[in-house]
Amino acid sequence: SKAEMRHTCRGTINLATANITVEDSCNFIISNGGAQTYHLKASSEVERQRWVTALELAKAKAVKMLEESDDSGDESVSQTDKTELQSTLRTLSSKVEDLSTCNDLIAKHGTALQRSLSELEALRLPADSTEKIKQVNERATLFRITSNAMINACRDFLMLAQTHSKKWQKSLQHERDQRIRLEETLEQLAKQHNHLERAFRGATVLPASAPGTAGSNKDPCCPAKGDLSDEDDDNEFFDAPEIITMPESMGHKRTGSNISGTSSDISLDEQYKHQVEDTKKEKRTRIPYKPNYSLNLWSIMKNCIGKELSKIPMPVNFNEPLSMLQRLTEDLEYHELLDRAAKCESSLEQLCYVAAFTVSSYSTTVFRTSKPFNPLLGETFELDRLEENGYRSLCEQVSHHPPAAAHHADSKHGWTLRQEIKITSKFRGKYLSIMPLGTIHCVFHSSGHHYTWKKVTTTVHNIIVGKLWIDQSGEIEIVNHKTGDKCNLKFVPYSYFSRDVARKVTGEVMDPSGKVHFVLLGTWDEKMDCYKVTMGAGDNGGEGRQRAHEAEDSRVLLWKRNPLPKHAENMYYFSELALTLNAPESGTAPTDSRRRPDQRLMENGRWDEANAEKQKLEEKQRTSRKRREAEAARATEDGTPYDPYKPLWFERRKDPVTQELEHVYKGGYWESKDKQDWSLCPDIF
Repeated sequence: SKAEMRHTCRGTINLATANITVEDSCNFIISNGGAQTYHLKASSEVERQRWVTALELAKAKAVKMLEESDDSGDESVSQTDKTELQSTLRTLSSKVEDLSTCNDLIAKHGTALQRSLSELEALRLPADSTEKIKQVNERATLFRITSNAMINACRDFLMLAQTHSKKWQKSLQHERDQRIRLEETLEQLAKQHNHLERAFRGATVLPASAPGTAGSNKDPCCPAKGDLSDEDDDNEFFDAPEIITMPESMGHKRTGSNISGTSSDISLDEQYKHQVEDTKKEKRTRIPYKPNYSLNLWSIMKNCIGKELSKIPMPVNFNEPLSMLQRLTEDLEYHELLDRAAKCESSLEQLCYVAAFTVSSYSTTVFRTSKPFNPLLGETFELDRLEENGYRSLCEQVSHHPPAAAHHADSKHGWTLRQEIKITSKFRGKYLSIMPLGTIHCVFHSSGHHYTWKKVTTTVHNIIVGKLWIDQSGEIEIVNHKTGDKCNLKFVPYSYFSRDVARKVTGEVMDPSGKVHFVLLGTWDEKMDCYKVTMGAGDNGGEGRQRAHEAEDSRVLLWKRNPLPKHAENMYYFSELALTLNAPESGTAPTDSRRRPDQRLMENGRWDEANAEKQKLEEKQRTSRKRREAEAARATEDGTPYDPYKPLWFERRKDPVTQELEHVYKGGYWESKDKQDWSLCPDIF
């Protein structure tokens, strides 16, 4: 394209600055005086001379073009811009002329004033009057010098504006053209890609009666390892008009208005009460299927490049019907790994299970390309599984900008897990990076072993064109602060050219001296194995570890992913636990995510109403924030004490182990639930 002409390819020499030298009868050299040099050989002296002459002529032309573009590079400036520029320059010139006229007048009147003052000085006046007149004379001179300096500065400014305006205008126009060209190219690419995918699906679709199709043993919920093409079509974003339509046949028929959250016969509150039926006894195994909405993704995302994702107002079309607090609670899906770790007598074996637990928290992300809802400030989520699984968990959104959630889980099997996670994310155009900041703590009650680790970076690829897919990359160091044992886990980023298994995770469990006792191997979306390292005589390194891989008899399966529920592809690829998280429950706090109206509407397939409700909630939150800021400003002015926002169930403390300031559970939630006393809860929904 024309845009590429401005950028050189690797190995290019700009003719305008090239050095062309003849080496001998057939050889000559072209170089740019440094990085790039070409030695060229012609078949005869005549041919060499023809080439050198042609290159010299081309060089002269390039130099001339460069000078012209520097001097009068207005070709790309439109007629409208030229007129606007000339008008601005004319206005500037007239203003400077006005100033010049003022200067002449000041000079004229100043001279007259000084003459009058000199005449006054010559008169016989009292001594103090003469002194005063001298002072006035000096001030008049200073005033004239200052006004002259101002006029000169204005003239210099005008000259500079005239000199540089052409270059500025040209640069600005070039940037505009580049942006328009990029938008057009991307839109064209998205359309072509969509057209190709549809054509491909149309060409490869089998007739319903084809033999073997009904009895296919391939599970649609579990695609082949690393095969991205098997992922569900619901994750595809079609290039479509801004207007979103929903087929009537989806089974979520609307009644009445599309805007009002209470348009149906039963209000949301009544629906919520109606749905709370024996949720403790029987967990739900399905949710309403995801509607097949179409959306022009590029129309929303093109203005978001380089921005923080939490600050971009996104429609629910990109979400899944769970909040970030519920997503954080999903870390406990494989809680039995911590139950098993609590029973371990060896701290190194215990560390193996803790490492498997850290990896297991990513298993739910492999197909989950939708974004969870950003929790509102003060929003909470509880999960009470004390009877069934022996643990209960509480999350609270403790900060809105930057978004931060605190999480605390206790188990009667002898462990406590707590974390405060701040999510920072950047949209880079082609991919989205999500960086969770914060430390995760796991404490085992009987042994007092205290483990800490941090999360790795999650990347969502193919944001604009193609099938969305997720990758995890980075390293995790798990430390036992009581014994000094460590485990280093490495999440290998996906590479198209690598022969390695996709989504691979490797790890080593070491004692405080650095000696490796266990090697971990697996993938973050499927399973983790553990091999005991048996060292040979005098062997302390790689060979011993290699033998551990070969020693199949020492292999222990630490963790294996649970299969996805049937028809998970129609239910946002939720796991069995995820399907239960938003099920209505009686007795929860009024700030609980299950009571969030936009999320409930979205889960029920009423996306238009969910979008309207989401805007209302966000506006309510903005109003609350502005009110707090105004109160803080008033308190500062009056000098009165002001209490900043404080979370309800967590308080900020310095952690004695990591020395970081963290929100730690201060207690009181489960007691308030027993009494059903929620008087302290803010009204956020």
